[in-house]
Amino acid sequence: MSSWTNATLAAPAARLPRTSTRAGILRPDELPQYATLGHYPPDPLLDRWVDWCWSVRWDLPAGTHYVSEVISHPAIHLSIESGPAPRHGFGMPAALLHGVITTRFRVELSGAGRAFAVKFRPGGFGAFTGLDVAGSLDRAVDLRTYFGDDADRLRDSVIRADDDLDRQALVDAFLIARRPGPDARYDQLLDIVGDMLGDRTLTRVEDVTGRHGIPARSLQRLFHRYVGVGPKWMLQRYRLHDAVTLIDTGEVTDLAALAVSLGWYDQAHFTREFTALVGMPPARYAVRAR
Repeated sequence: MSSWTNATLAAPAARLPRTSTRAGILRPDELPQYATLGHYPPDPLLDRWVDWCWSVRWDLPAGTHYVSEVISHPAIHLSIESGPAPRHGFGMPAALLHGVITTRFRVELSGAGRAFAVKFRPGGFGAFTGLDVAGSLDRAVDLRTYFGDDADRLRDSVIRADDDLDRQALVDAFLIARRPGPDARYDQLLDIVGDMLGDRTLTRVEDVTGRHGIPARSLQRLFHRYVGVGPKWMLQRYRLHDAVTLIDTGEVTDLAALAVSLGWYDQAHFTREFTALVGMPPARYAVRAR
């Protein structure tokens, strides 16, 4: 157990912004027609490592399906899932650890199912476990890999609980009992990620290294150790999240101006990268969003 007092651990620092509960979900206005999504702030004792807890529940008529697509945040998720069929090669129900997803995440919902998950902060799982997460990209693994038989007990107790608040209490207790001690490098990462997330004018790695006084190679090592991706990739993902969110909320009237404001040197470059990740050009996505 850490030598930190509970009061120290419980005090959320001002530098810990939350990611949007909406950003990343493509066509967010469609989802409520097919599934119920919930978001819950973490227990204060977990605030340093956990961004959000979330849940999704669906019960679709026979023959109905819905494809949900997400531009994932650069974060690791712990999920406990049940559904009509196995995903990722695991049986159901399952307790899984999902690494950072570098592509568009696509899942088809059918029948009835539900999931409860913990979304760690970028770098949060690496700091929580002390493990290098660079090898976890685009993978889901059984939670037993990290927590042994305790993972099975957590899975079974969460599946038996029907209420999201009860499920969260079980997961919170599981994680609180395993809190790590101080980590100065992770504190540094939190400062940097907070700037990347909150300041849309940060579009280049050079901007980050200059603001935080850290050499580029040290920044690369820090990100690969804790997050699993590099700072350049992370900046681009956050700025693409900004683009999707601004389009979804109807705040964009000029896509060329949007591209320049978020760091792309021209609209064509922005369009290529947006299309590669989202699956359609920004102009078409804007029409669909409207």
